[in-house]
Amino acid sequence: MGTPNVKLSEEQVLRIKTAADRIVANVGEVMVGKKTVTELMLVALLCEGNVLVEDVPGVGKTVLARTLAKSLGCDFRRIQCTPDLLPSDVTGVEIYDQGTGGFEFRPGPIMANIVLVDEINRATPRTQSALLEAMQEQQITVDRRTVPLPRPFMLMATQNPVELQGTFPLPEAQLDRFMLRLEIGYPSQEEEGAVLTRFREVNPLDALEAVTDADELLNLQKLCRRVYVDPSVRDYIVDLVRATREHDDVRLGASPRASLSLHRAVQALAGVRGRTHVLPDDVKLLAMPALGHRLIVKTEARLREHTAGRIITDIVNTIPVPVEET
Repeated sequence: MGTPNVKLSEEQVLRIKTAADRIVANVGEVMVGKKTVTELMLVALLCEGNVLVEDVPGVGKTVLARTLAKSLGCDFRRIQCTPDLLPSDVTGVEIYDQGTGGFEFRPGPIMANIVLVDEINRATPRTQSALLEAMQEQQITVDRRTVPLPRPFMLMATQNPVELQGTFPLPEAQLDRFMLRLEIGYPSQEEEGAVLTRFREVNPLDALEAVTDADELLNLQKLCRRVYVDPSVRDYIVDLVRATREHDDVRLGASPRASLSLHRAVQALAGVRGRTHVLPDDVKLLAMPALGHRLIVKTEARLREHTAGRIITDIVNTIPVPVEET
């Protein structure tokens, strides 16, 4: 039998919410109108998960990653993917030191708390695979040396869904290692005007101060694991994920890793919103970003314009929602 949930106290959940509100507000000093996507980025970070941001260029993907890292007081590195990028350019290399007669490890940009892998689908499959161990095990292997990554750690990858020439689509095994797939989207007319005003004279990111630190974030991660999940909500998560495997339009459904990712994500979301327990609405909200990128839709279904998003919406509308007993 598994270990039962240890419920959080009101004081502990207030600690999570207060820190989350502070971080989201601080990111909002730079990013205009992106509260929801910032909140979901924070959810992934609190779960030690990775995020795939799939959107067109120029909507603020890099700025969001840099702003979040600076708000957290964490190290930030950016990797620009190109076809000639080598795995050693990501992980680092061991160099022979003539003075000591031994090998010295020179870390690559993956050795940071928050790593932005820009246009990940422009890297070759060999380089993409170098990220798998980091994403799942939070460590890298260089030659015979295994090096743990800094904690906390989150990999945020971006890709352009429009331009496909010269790209290498991510394999299913790698997509499955992203906890959430997000879209930033274009700003509204008012928001775009506010962006022009905010960035008119100076970049607000330059003056941004950290509102927490890595140690506090690690403590918040532990607290989020203790947010209570009722057995009926747990079963609801399992039912949703299993329904993706049984759907007529799906060739390959979501994996058990998807169930675990969704379970952890709803715990973090509940904590961020100041609750000691998960609601079914949390599951419904995160079903799309947690499951959509994990489905392989049949070719004939795609020809009928049955997308993964549409399939998940149908499943969410079909599976009975657990009702809280009074």
